[in-house]
Amino acid sequence: MWQGWAEALSLPFDTLWSALREDIAQGISHRHTIQRLSPGVDAMALRRARLAGDAPIEADLYPDVRPAFAALRARGIRIGIAGNQPLEAAPALEALELGAEFIATSAGWGVQKPAPDFFARVAEACAAPPEAITYVGDRVDNDVLPALAAGMRPAFIPRGLWAGIGQSPIPGIGSLTDLLG
Repeated sequence: MWQGWAEALSLPFDTLWSALREDIAQGISHRHTIQRLSPGVDAMALRRARLAGDAPIEADLYPDVRPAFAALRARGIRIGIAGNQPLEAAPALEALELGAEFIATSAGWGVQKPAPDFFARVAEACAAPPEAITYVGDRVDNDVLPALAAGMRPAFIPRGLWAGIGQSPIPGIGSLTDLLG
């Protein structure tokens, strides 16, 4: 996704990635970074135009996703996918046939992480009490802390754009396959 944004903004990928990491570490939104690097660009119009290109595809999956999901399902563990994504992400994820029992987006639910209502919707979609849910995420502020506040067991996987940003109160895992332990 970020490679596509770099191309759309006519920026080298490393320039965009470094600026995003720098701003996020300072608590500044990635939207601000885009405006800072490309003043005058209508980021929302560009985002709408890019939605199809930003939808997840097979190449976007980390290599541990399919084997971990298969192993977890083999153990009878139910899997759901929910995150801050546009509506278009849900059918794209469904097309990947990951074996999730449900796929939900913040746009579809009308509420974004870290709002407590987002995590209440996760519990509702899981049809399980919060304490029976392990919520896996890559952000301390949007995933770990609100999942804890909701009574869930967070699993922190520090990778991607937000890796290493924020102090997690729980140890991180290196791979989704670590969930099998």
